[in-house]
Amino acid sequence: MTEAVGDAQIWSTIRAEAQRDAEREPCLAGFLYETVLRHHSLMEALGSQLAHKLASPTMSALTLLDLAEEAFERDPLIAESVIADLQAIISRDPATRGYSQPLLYFKGFHAIQAFRIAHHFWVTDRTALALFLQSRISEVFAVDIHPGARIGRGIMFDHATSVVIGETAVIEDDFSMLHEVTLGGTGKAGGDRHPKVGRGVMIGAGAKVLGNITVGEGAKIGAGSVVLADVPPFTTVAGVPAKPVGYTAEQFPALDMDQTLECEINLDYTEVHIDRSA
Repeated sequence: MTEAVGDAQIWSTIRAEAQRDAEREPCLAGFLYETVLRHHSLMEALGSQLAHKLASPTMSALTLLDLAEEAFERDPLIAESVIADLQAIISRDPATRGYSQPLLYFKGFHAIQAFRIAHHFWVTDRTALALFLQSRISEVFAVDIHPGARIGRGIMFDHATSVVIGETAVIEDDFSMLHEVTLGGTGKAGGDRHPKVGRGVMIGAGAKVLGNITVGEGAKIGAGSVVLADVPPFTTVAGVPAKPVGYTAEQFPALDMDQTLECEINLDYTEVHIDRSA
C-alpha cells in the first residue's frame, strides 16, 4: 500500500511518479507527458483526462474540457472532493501503487469525478447537458450515476463495473463499495425513491439496495445481498433478502474494507468498545 502524503503534496507526488515511470518505461513517456507532465495542476490534468476519455463524434474533447473547467471554477468543492477521493483510494486499496494510478487508470475514480461535473450542470438547471454527460459516462466507464444523485467526499468505487445509482439516491462521506452494486428503485413510481446511505458505509460486490430506504451510518452490506428495508446504524446485513447478522466491529467499515462477516455474527453492542461520537 502506498504511503499517504498531505493534500498539498498530492500533485507534486503525481508528477514525480509520472516522471519516474516515463524514465523506466520510455514507451509510456508520450502518454505520461500528455496526461500529467504538461499540466500545471491536478484539476487541469483531471479535466484533460476526462475530456479525452468522454469525447465522441458528437462532442469534442476541447468542448468537454471547457465544460470541466467551467464546473471546477464555479464549484470549488469539486476539487476538495477529488483530493478526498484520492486519499480514500490510497488508504483503502492495497493494490494501489501511487497517487498517479487512480488518476491515470481507475475508472471508478474517473466515473465519480465525471459525475461531479454532470451533477454541477444538473443543479444549475442545465439538465439536458447533465443527462448527455451521464450517458457518455455510462458508455465509457460502465458506471451509470444519475446526475441528480448526491454523493459526498472520500468515496471509493473499487473496480466499479456495472455500478448503478438512481436519481434521488444520497451517499454521505467516507463511503466504499465494489462492483455490480445498485442503489435503485423498486418499480416505476416517481418521487423520492432511492436509498439514503450514511457516512462510513461499505457495500460489498453485487449487492442491490432498493427503494427509499435508509442505510445507517457505519453499516456494512454483505456481497450479493438484496436490501429492501432500512439498515440500522453500525449493523451488518447479508442475504436475500438481507437480514441483520450482527453489529460492525469497526466504526466505519468503509475505511477498513473488511469483506468478511464472521467477526460480526452474534455481537452485541455492549461488547463493542468503539467511540461512536466521531
